[in-house]
Amino acid sequence: MTTLLEYRGYFGSVEYSDEDEVFHGRLEFIRDLVTYEGRDALSLKQAFHEAVDDYLALCAGQGRAPDTPLKGSFNVRPGPELHRRAMLFARRSGVNLNTVVSDALKAYLDDQDPVA
Repeated sequence: MTTLLEYRGYFGSVEYSDEDEVFHGRLEFIRDLVTYEGRDALSLKQAFHEAVDDYLALCAGQGRAPDTPLKGSFNVRPGPELHRRAMLFARRSGVNLNTVVSDALKAYLDDQDPVA
């Protein structure tokens, strides 16, 4: 079972509430809170699509840009020693710290999650 839906570049979670007997979710990886729900898988998927469309229409109506999920930047807090090692490695290699971190992350994910 997939735990993320995708539509128009947005991702949505899939949860089930046994108490309410309903599937529900929210748009992930954005700051705005956008939720949806459905009684079954098909209605949840439809509600997710409607939530994305409504969110984009609301932002357009307000004259503001919608949040974009996974924009390509994030903060990493590796701790002082790892930060020091990475920075010194970058300097010795003639590249910037962003390149070192991106290359290391790509190598790790290629090894751990080759299908993605």
